[in-house]
Parts: sequence; C-alpha cells; structure tokens
Amino acid sequence: MKKKENLDIDVINNFGKEWKSYSQNDLPEDQHVSQFNNYFEIFPWERISKDSIGFDAGCGSGRWALLIAPKVKTLHCIDPSIAIDVAKKNLKKLNNCIFHQLTISNLPFEDGSMDFGYSLGVLHHIPDSQKALQDCAKKLKSGSPFLLYLYYSFDNQPFWYRWIWKLSDYARKYIWRLPHKLKLRVCWLISFFVYWPLARIAKIVELVGGSIHSWPLSAYRNQSFYFMKTDALDRFGTKLEQRFTKAEVENMMLSAGLDDIKFSTHAPFYCAVGVKK
Repeated sequence: MKKKENLDIDVINNFGKEWKSYSQNDLPEDQHVSQFNNYFEIFPWERISKDSIGFDAGCGSGRWALLIAPKVKTLHCIDPSIAIDVAKKNLKKLNNCIFHQLTISNLPFEDGSMDFGYSLGVLHHIPDSQKALQDCAKKLKSGSPFLLYLYYSFDNQPFWYRWIWKLSDYARKYIWRLPHKLKLRVCWLISFFVYWPLARIAKIVELVGGSIHSWPLSAYRNQSFYFMKTDALDRFGTKLEQRFTKAEVENMMLSAGLDDIKFSTHAPFYCAVGVKK
C-alpha cells in the first residue's frame, strides 16, 4: 500500500504562485533585516559557525536564507513549489546554497547530519504538522538547534480577539479558491482597507503611550504596505491553516526530540527554538 504523503497540493501551488507574485525584491532592506531579527533573536548563534551545514525547510523566496547563508558553510534550501525558482534567483550571488524542490517528508540528507535547521511559517500549512516537525528534527545532530515559527491560537489574547479571527477565517475559506489574479486583487484590498489602517492606528496608540498588546494587526505597525500585502496573501490565499497554543508548540517540540526550548517574548507568535537531544 502506497504511503500517504504529508502534503496538500493546493497549498503548495498557492504558495508557489504567491512567491512568484511577491518575490520580496521590493521589500525595504531595513524591514527585511528587522523581521529577520524578530525571528532569529532567540537563535543560539554560538552553536553554529562558518563550518556549519544546515537547512531551510520551506524556503519560499529565500528571504531568510539570504541572511543566513553568509554565516555558514552550506545551506540546503527546500521547497516543494515553483517558489524554488524564485529562491534560486534571489540567492544567485551566494555559492553555498543547495536547492531542492522536495517536500519536508523527503528531506535529501542523512538523519543526524545537520548542524542547524529552521522552518518559519511553514509547518502549520502541512496536514500533519507534528510529523513534519519530526521529519525536520531527525535530520539534526545531537546538540543542534532548530528554530520554528507556527501560527498561534490567540491563547494570550481576550475572547473577542478570537471572534474577530474566526470571522476572518470564514473569509479565507472562500478567498483561497479564487483564481490567482482575482485573489491578488482581493488581498490587496484587504491590505489597504484593513491591514494598513489598523496597523497605523496601532502605531499612533503606541506613540501616545497606549497598550497595543491586543490591538489587531499591531505587529504590522512599522511595516511597509508591500510587507502587508504579502502577508495578506499569505494568510487569506491558503487552503490550510492550523493554529497552536504555546503549550501545544512546546509539546510538539519535545515529542520531536527537541529540548532546552525557548520562546520569543514578542510577535510573531509563536516563535521558538529547541536543541536536539
């Protein structure tokens, strides 16, 4: 009996089209670096060096690989979609990136061979996120770090915040089915009429000393419109979206053989790092 692959072909196709539409070449460099720092702030840099070999599980356009690759010996960039072609183009000036158009279920290196790995905003779009995390973790050497970002289930937010999300999720279930060009237009409108005003109001509230912890889309308050429309497409353009509590993320990492788990204390939630036992 043929083993069922841990993937959703609609999700793969949609993300391939997303990264071809938004290759990140127009993202301001300071925002690129700022977002990189937000994700990798908790990464234990002391555990890797110029001799390290690691992997980017779900590299998309290669936006994180662009800043990681110069710090290491070799970076394997894995993505099952046509986004791998975008990554090749964006990373063409780096000679230490190896590209693989494969799923996470088929990572192309030996178990226990990698010095580090990361997967940011990917595993929650895979049917069995726990299995995908285990597939990543088993490729790590003992003592090697793995950085993970999964969508959170708003367990640190008030109940009305989750109601707002539920309304947006109903919209997503219709929007992802649209033809790609129409989907781009709809998500652009969402960016302009929802993301932009809410984010800029959050910025004003922050400047006058108010709390923005539970302000919807406050994480975008310092971001460009390009960043917002990319993330709107990322959020509303996908068929499959799973969300996890902090406790669930920690248990998933422990079950995958990761220890010494540390969570970021700020958005994006939940970003966590663990070390292979």
